[in-house]
Amino acid sequence: MDSRWRLGAATRRCDKGARCSTSRVTSPPTSRCWRNRLSSGASRLYLQRYGIGIIEWRVLAMLAVEPRISPVRVCQVIGLDKGAVSREMRKLETKGYLTVEEDPESPRRHTLALTPEGYAVHDEVIRAALERERRLLKGLSASEVETLLDLLVRTTANLPFVNEYEPPEAAPAPRPRKKKA
Repeated sequence: MDSRWRLGAATRRCDKGARCSTSRVTSPPTSRCWRNRLSSGASRLYLQRYGIGIIEWRVLAMLAVEPRISPVRVCQVIGLDKGAVSREMRKLETKGYLTVEEDPESPRRHTLALTPEGYAVHDEVIRAALERERRLLKGLSASEVETLLDLLVRTTANLPFVNEYEPPEAAPAPRPRKKKA
């Protein structure tokens, strides 16, 4: 691997003035900026058309796949903190899209489930999400899509290892020398 792939912290301007690293390893423009642009586009569409934000959508989608699960399970799968999931739960419950019920096995735990209205919104949003995905992958062969998915799964599996990294403590800054008279 040549040095331009191992090292590099150069940045450039990208979408709306954000700073994006040009390092192909640490955070290529096709990683951070691409992800942000995709997410902000989805968020804008979902808010305007369906009245839900991107995080609400992630919770809805999770509950459609795994009904009657705990908020902790939602956090584990979609990678949100408990506070974010709690806020989104309340919003979705207020809108009538989900119910929060006490877990019969433990009164301290709750389970979440979509209501019929929640499933209806999910079904509308998923059609838009799948069309956006189709457009995103346009021009890629079936084999390229498989390769992309394989790479995403493999790099996602590395996230716990990445997130446990703690850089060594920085050495104290050198003291300024006293000027000789």
